[in-house]
Amino acid sequence: MSAKSSLLCRLDELSDAGSREFSLGEGAWPLRGFLVRKGSNVFAYLNRCPHAGHPLNLRPHEFWDAERTHILCNSHGATFEASSGECVQGPCVGQELIRLPISVSEGCVWFDGDPREYADRYA
Repeated sequence: MSAKSSLLCRLDELSDAGSREFSLGEGAWPLRGFLVRKGSNVFAYLNRCPHAGHPLNLRPHEFWDAERTHILCNSHGATFEASSGECVQGPCVGQELIRLPISVSEGCVWFDGDPREYADRYA
């Protein structure tokens, strides 16, 4: 956890194979990201499809495919590995989601960094 860390959620609020979206920052372009959990591992990504540039989810906090094995873009069905963000099926195979810096400490998930550093990634 760094001096610029922001609390995203308590770890017990993110079940195994759970997901959760978050927003950090102010103004018209806050950082919009999401968390996914697989076992004891938590991963965070920018909520932006590399193929179409829009959010991956249609419903709040829903980022998994039906089997809860891959992250799913609900617009065109691309699937991504949770641990790497790499697209493994769909129109953007080989492209990756933008990983966000997080840490898990004190039973909480923290964003480690300045959300403004990712503002240009929406363009």
